Amino acid sequence: MDIIQDLQKLIKLTGERARLEAKVNGTYIVYKTNSGRIIKEFANGEIQTVNSPGSSSDE
Repeated sequence: MDIIQDLQKLIKLTGERARLEAKVNGTYIVYKTNSGRIIKEFANGEIQTVNSPGSSSDE
């Protein structure tokens, strides 16, 4: 494997680990989609779009 493939694998594993920890702790993960939207994904499968990142209205 080259370094780019190793890095892509590490990024994928990090995301999977975050999902697992969110499920165990009853919380959510936040990520940015390819289209630039910021998403909250809850352990129960619920997905919310964050409309105003950094504001307290989305918490």
